[in-house]
Amino acid sequence: MTDTAISTHGVALTEAAASKVKSLLEQEGRDDLRLRLAVQPGGCSGLIYQLYFDERLLDGDIARDFDGVEVVVDKMSVPYLDGASIDFEDTIQKQGFTIDNPNAGGSCACGDSFH
Repeated sequence: MTDTAISTHGVALTEAAASKVKSLLEQEGRDDLRLRLAVQPGGCSGLIYQLYFDERLLDGDIARDFDGVEVVVDKMSVPYLDGASIDFEDTIQKQGFTIDNPNAGGSCACGDSFH
C-alpha cells in the first residue's frame, strides 16, 4: 500500500472572511503570514479549534489560496476539517470568525470545542 500525499484540504474561506484577513494583515503591515486552522485535543467536548496567523510553514502542511489569503492546515487536522468553512460575522450580536464544520458530531455549550 502506497502512502499518497494529500494535495489540498477541504477547508473553505468565505469572501467576508478573506476580506477581513486581508485588512488585518494590512493593519499589521505583514505579507508573510498565513491563516492557520488546526484541531487540537482539549475543551470539554474533546477537540478544540485553533485559528491564528502563522509565519511558519511546517512539514506536512497543506495550503490553499483564497484570493491572496493562504489558509494552512496540518495533515493531522485535515480529516477533522474536510468540508469546514471559515466565515467572518460582523453583526450587533456577534463579531468574529466562525467555523462551520460538518464533521463536528456535537459541541459544548460555549461552542469552543466539539467531538
